[in-house]
Amino acid sequence: MRNSLPVLVTLAGLMLVGLTPARGGEALHVEIDRLIEATAGGKLADRSDAPEFLRRITLDLAGRVPTTAEAVAFLADTAAKRRNRLVDRLLASPDFPRRMQEWFQVVVLERRAEKSIKQEDWSKWVQASFRDNVPWNQLVSRLLFVEKEDAANQPASKFLKATGRGGNSHQVTQDIARIFLGRDIMCAQCHNHPTVETYTQADYFGIFSYVQEQPAKANSEFESVFEPGKKTTGPRLPGGVAIEVPKFEKGQEAEAAKFRPRLMLARDLPTASNPAFVRTSVNRLWAMMMGRGLVHPPHLDHPDNPPSHPDLFTLLQREFTASKFNTRQLLREIALSKAYQRSSQLPVGLAAADVPEDRYRVALPKPLSPEQLAWSLMTATRNRDRMLAGTAPVEEPFNAYSYINGQIERLPATVGETMELFSWMIGNPPGENPDDYNPAMGHALFLMNERLVLDWLTPRGKSLIASLVAIDKNPAAVEQLYLSVLSRPPSDKEAKAAILFLDKHADSRPTALSDLAWSLLASAEFRLNH
Repeated sequence: MRNSLPVLVTLAGLMLVGLTPARGGEALHVEIDRLIEATAGGKLADRSDAPEFLRRITLDLAGRVPTTAEAVAFLADTAAKRRNRLVDRLLASPDFPRRMQEWFQVVVLERRAEKSIKQEDWSKWVQASFRDNVPWNQLVSRLLFVEKEDAANQPASKFLKATGRGGNSHQVTQDIARIFLGRDIMCAQCHNHPTVETYTQADYFGIFSYVQEQPAKANSEFESVFEPGKKTTGPRLPGGVAIEVPKFEKGQEAEAAKFRPRLMLARDLPTASNPAFVRTSVNRLWAMMMGRGLVHPPHLDHPDNPPSHPDLFTLLQREFTASKFNTRQLLREIALSKAYQRSSQLPVGLAAADVPEDRYRVALPKPLSPEQLAWSLMTATRNRDRMLAGTAPVEEPFNAYSYINGQIERLPATVGETMELFSWMIGNPPGENPDDYNPAMGHALFLMNERLVLDWLTPRGKSLIASLVAIDKNPAAVEQLYLSVLSRPPSDKEAKAAILFLDKHADSRPTALSDLAWSLLASAEFRLNH
């Protein structure tokens, strides 16, 4: 494994050449730290140790915990730039586009279903976009409009067709504003927001005019429930100027068909000249890595909820647009910052209440998403390859609802069925804002009771438990267990307790090893990205 690492890193480096921007000799991650430390207001946490950083960055960029081999190799590596090399390797790995697709699925689709575009086609399209590092603004533009003749990008239409959006221009209006512009303007359908002056009815219907079903009548008429008098607006972005809607007479249907406001939306919304789009894009990517947006929550960006670090926010926006919306570059610079690499352990003498989350003095723990948890369990128990190669019996199709209610006896047999189960059990309901995700109790209960997890802890084939059973000495087995599940060696106290437990249950050692593994998998240390 270690011999292959230089080759992997060299390839990753070639793919990432030119990603670190320069400004007066300083890289962006250096500027990030300067601006955060300038307003920290107190003691900073220490740098994360090697196991903590390895696990965190692998979860964030690969969507899973490290394999045992990856943990052993990284912890044995003493090179000064090993963290940089790891970041580059993960960004160039096949896990990265899959991880980003799963994150994008939640942020953009909000777990909504849609049958006309197969989930497999959507996933492949999104993964290809992140693999090829398609600029973020182009990716969003394709979600907002794709020509029927454009077969390669047809899966993008899933965004507008998703359940609750298809045929519902008001839902589309609200989702576009919240997801891409950081504005939760739902109440502006009926009146100006009662407390946020910048969330206006005119802005709401400006977006609505782009997406309504009758583009030739794109001027939208609206009236506040509090103020009498009808008003109109053509298609326009919040704070912008309305597009003039041409008037078409009878017999000009062909000309009317050429007027396509949604195409204009795809052209005008995801651009560097639209501050709200740039702000929200940067903020969502920052929140993905740091556990909290500079504007928090990300869907409530307005003057009364300013960014925690205005100068940093401005810098990130400028660099993101200067890089032509290079997502991989921005994530890399965040990952290389001291702020990202801080420990999640509080500085000595401080309590959690002493360290405001918006100062980034300590790394913020993040709950694993259903997808991260599923991939991490499969990786830690060494069942990933088996599930990837699995085939579902045609005669007994899987349905998470039926499985949970005992109507299906068989276990999920594929990665797809596994993801359906995990999403159903601990994910937000379809259409619910993912910014509000907090599964703490759901994680624990699910891991305690789920038959599939217990099945992964049986000693068969190349599974973790089978490999531990094959290790004669209990100290070595315990070391391997901790590296596999928690990506770190056990402490002396942990090792002593685990060895004592195994010695005590020598007559049923496979079961004892399975129980030990289960206790680690169900722990908060495993369930959180910290």
